[in-house]
Amino acid sequence: MKPACVLLACLLLMGGCKNDEVPRTRTFRMGFQNSAPRFDNFDLFIQSLNLWTQRADVAMITTEVPWKQLLTGTTVNDFVVNNYKNLVTYYRNKNFKLWIYIDPQNGLDRSTDAVYLQQINKSIADVDVQLLYQKFTIAMDSILKPYHLGLALETNLIRDASTVSIYNGVKTAVNATATAVRARNATVPLSISVQVDHAWGKLAGGSYTGVAQDFIDFPFIQELGLSSYPYFAFDNPTDIPLNYYTRLIEGKNLPVFITEGGWSSASVTTPDRSFASSPEIQKAYIEHHAHLLNEVSATAVFQLLFTDFDITAVPDDVPDNINYFLYIGLVDINFNIKPALNAWDEIFGYRYTGTD
Repeated sequence: MKPACVLLACLLLMGGCKNDEVPRTRTFRMGFQNSAPRFDNFDLFIQSLNLWTQRADVAMITTEVPWKQLLTGTTVNDFVVNNYKNLVTYYRNKNFKLWIYIDPQNGLDRSTDAVYLQQINKSIADVDVQLLYQKFTIAMDSILKPYHLGLALETNLIRDASTVSIYNGVKTAVNATATAVRARNATVPLSISVQVDHAWGKLAGGSYTGVAQDFIDFPFIQELGLSSYPYFAFDNPTDIPLNYYTRLIEGKNLPVFITEGGWSSASVTTPDRSFASSPEIQKAYIEHHAHLLNEVSATAVFQLLFTDFDITAVPDDVPDNINYFLYIGLVDINFNIKPALNAWDEIFGYRYTGTD
């Protein structure tokens, strides 16, 4: 064969290989909850919103019940309309599907009741508190009309970390609320979330326990939310096994999605724990996480914090373990882009193959 023919053959082969490449895909939608470096600056929330909505196709609202406001005179409907209605309209104008999760307990300390309830000597174990949680949840569903509704977060961690009365209070309130919501809304999928790292025994140095009890305690589950902060348990993101999510739902055929999670971009040292990390390690987590998500055919992934937290602006009543989460944003407190955001953007550009 003449040299020119050899060159032509090589070019044709190279072109053929390029055309046969399988485009990278994702089964999952991608989104955030709106966040900002500081709680006291509305403009920062707008700046954050404008940035993250360019790289998302779903949105999340996850919140504790606003106990203080509701117990000091604000009506449930007024709170929902004044705090969320305009934001949800904005999401709908962008064709974002909305996930809402209501936390009846303490989001930063799974061993206790919500901070305000403790201050007034009340508990989710109290019937009147359970009914207020139910009323708030129904309002969030009926006014905002989410595409998915979650009624509790990290139930397996609450069960093992809190008192029996708190857990039973959560269980009673959540199951009653599931029945009440379903009586009014026949279609919204209902769920709870579980803490993945705890289910694997990684948070306390134990062994795998799974989440079978959660399916028993919350029999209404139609889909399962997953919470995972694996930098608490692994030094390297690639050490996370590919069945980290799939093992939790073996034998079950139901959708799963990531309700919260991430990896710190900086080392964190507290009196009781220490984690070593860097921006490059955080980027490696975002990349590896995509494999875990596709492995379980996840329907969505939410990185709750788009921005880091400015520790100087954290309110005094926020528990100290907020320090564990100061650097899990994909941009820093000045909106400087981290390498992890570039990885997120690349994955967001994959062809979406899901059906949700």
